[in-house]
Amino acid sequence: MAVRAIRVFGDPVLKSVSSPIGEIDEGVRALVRDLVDTVELPGRAGLAAPQIGVGLRAFSYNIDGEIGYVINPVLVEVSGEPEPVGEGCLSVPGVWHDAIRHPWAKVVGIDLDGNEVVLEGEGLLAQALQHETDHLDGRLFLERLTPETRRVAMREIRESDWF
Repeated sequence: MAVRAIRVFGDPVLKSVSSPIGEIDEGVRALVRDLVDTVELPGRAGLAAPQIGVGLRAFSYNIDGEIGYVINPVLVEVSGEPEPVGEGCLSVPGVWHDAIRHPWAKVVGIDLDGNEVVLEGEGLLAQALQHETDHLDGRLFLERLTPETRRVAMREIRESDWF
């Protein structure tokens, strides 16, 4: 349908908890098309609905050539000792730091037909599942940084040309 503009740090929609999607109507179908179209661009691993200004629980992903989406995702399980992993965010352009993430994660949700979707894995997929569900809960990756690193990141944001 359309590649949508990305909302950036400071936009209130990024700090708001997203609402569950009830009925799968044409609006939800259009949202999913936009999420998929927008995440297909090079260098994008995931995109949550709030990042395009929509406060609904849905995200798309683009991991190792596999592109998909999940409606009403719930992070049901993580495992492994949390560890620092390099992370950035489309909504915080140009900022890249080690965020603390579990090495394995599992998300359960539905597709546009109401069928259950289960995504689980390690590495970049685990990181993306945690990152995107954080967005749906009104959290940015900045909250997963150590306090010292977060201070550095906030300085980078204040000094950026987009803020």
